[in-house]
Amino acid sequence: METFTNIKMKILVIQTAFPGDAILTLPMIQELKKRNEHSLIDVLCIPSTKEIFDASPAVNSTVVIDKKGAQKNIFSFIKFIKKIRNNGYDKIFSPHRSLRSAIIVWLLGVADSVGFSNSSLPFIYKEVVNYNPSVHEVSRNLSLIGFEARNDNWKIRPLLFVSESSEKKVKDFLNENALTDFIAIAPGSVWKTKIYPADHYKRVIEYFIDDGYKIVLIGGMEDKVLCDNLTGEQNVVNASGSFTFIETAELLRNSKLLICNDSAPTHLGICADIPVLTLYCSTIADFGFYPYNDRSNYLSYDKLDCKPCGIHGFGECPINTFDCGKLLQPEIVFETAKSLIEKNGSN
Repeated sequence: METFTNIKMKILVIQTAFPGDAILTLPMIQELKKRNEHSLIDVLCIPSTKEIFDASPAVNSTVVIDKKGAQKNIFSFIKFIKKIRNNGYDKIFSPHRSLRSAIIVWLLGVADSVGFSNSSLPFIYKEVVNYNPSVHEVSRNLSLIGFEARNDNWKIRPLLFVSESSEKKVKDFLNENALTDFIAIAPGSVWKTKIYPADHYKRVIEYFIDDGYKIVLIGGMEDKVLCDNLTGEQNVVNASGSFTFIETAELLRNSKLLICNDSAPTHLGICADIPVLTLYCSTIADFGFYPYNDRSNYLSYDKLDCKPCGIHGFGECPINTFDCGKLLQPEIVFETAKSLIEKNGSN
């Protein structure tokens, strides 16, 4: 694949998926900027991921599409397309593989575009890159720009700029709660079958409190009830709904360890370059969304014929057992977590 180093171009990256997917697109954008340092790179994203791309030093600006709001009907969608056509993009990369993304590429009429082989309407793209399901999502995304993965060279950390005000907000929070040696736990997820059982999380929390640690629970406002139910113990601080994605990454940077489900906090932990222990319930690490720095690990109970039941998860267990979560015992979780802390020492 050709590169355009030292040629000023306008490049559009289309990524309108979830926050975790947005974070895992950043290494590709960083490498793209490195190879095309004089070019302008914009990202087409959804409202919930705008702050992530705005915080990337490799992104010049964001173009927001509100799929459930302002651009929901066909007339507003066409008006939106006409508006961004005026930006005059020279090349499009689309890690997102949806039908909507393909239609956007088609309507923008940009001559040079790159998409995956399993994208909707792949013939829309000038160049189609093979989608390799057996590698990490970061490596897959990098392949779109012709990056050749060798050994661990694809393990590029997503970079996020943290403002002084965000740094101060996190610092004040740490001081107010006397947080030094603390473990972060993100117990929530959009998908219910990705959520490790609350009773199991309680036992993990109790273990580390008895071991002298404080626990900080993180997540969005949608996770507040779940986190409230886990906050009964002394030395447990509920920070859910208190921080943005970028502020959460800064908070994590000060933690000893993050324990979480297969969800966006996993990738925020990689941004913070801390040890992450990801717990897989209905999904598996082989899908390519595991924590990939050398300080991290994951756990999954895989002795089940029904697992995985889907790449994203469900609102409830399809066979009403949820053995994938229940059989992943808390003992192995806190033993593995403790070994990660001991292995990595202080941050």
